[in-house]
Amino acid sequence: MKQNRLSPRFQPIFDHVVSIAAALLVVFFVRSSFYESYKIPSGSMIPTILIGDHVFVNKFAYGFNLPFSEYFGNPIRLIERPSPKAGEIIVFESPRSSEINYIKRVVGVEGDVVRIRDRRLFINDQEVFTSEPTPEESKDVFRLLRDPKFDESGMRVLKESVANHEHWLLLDGTSFVSENFGPYSVPTGHVFVMGDNRDFSDDSRFIGAIPIDKVRGRATRIWLSIWIHFHPAEFDFRPLRTGKSLDSL
Repeated sequence: MKQNRLSPRFQPIFDHVVSIAAALLVVFFVRSSFYESYKIPSGSMIPTILIGDHVFVNKFAYGFNLPFSEYFGNPIRLIERPSPKAGEIIVFESPRSSEINYIKRVVGVEGDVVRIRDRRLFINDQEVFTSEPTPEESKDVFRLLRDPKFDESGMRVLKESVANHEHWLLLDGTSFVSENFGPYSVPTGHVFVMGDNRDFSDDSRFIGAIPIDKVRGRATRIWLSIWIHFHPAEFDFRPLRTGKSLDSL
């Protein structure tokens, strides 16, 4: 029987195509079930995460999904792991559109009662600890933002500690969005999330608690920080943020 063989002239091309296809398969396998990069397009997590930050998201943090299953609907969970904990930063599918992913901080887990009074956050009737920054710390935060919308004249910086996760919190002195809320009891199988930029965040105060099966992973580290402005035409490149752990910001 006569066998079909590639011409020697085309064999190197075929080998390269196979190698590239195999490499892409590995990349998409890792991206689907282990780690994926997300670019931050909005300011809801300022000053912890800035517009233009590119973050790594650990998709294995809360379980192992069947590779590529998310491209055909809801991911198929093969291995369950502990659910998101208070203080962690997560990426999740927007309840309003499966095409959009949000990034927020978990402040309450199932069974918790979340309440805000006079801009103070309470979890199960216990006030979440906040402290005032030093003048130097406050200036450092605003110097990093470089955005006239978030300047010292109208904004206030605090350090908040959610379940021992310390982070900077931004409050708008001219807004009443975060003044009062709740009480709200977090349903079973859900988490309550909020943005660190408390008055510029579309979070669980407006969209409700997030089902855990909509959580895509835990944001862990910044690998690139660059923001292109179109008005005026310039860009911010922040090399000192490269490699930063989000637990240290």
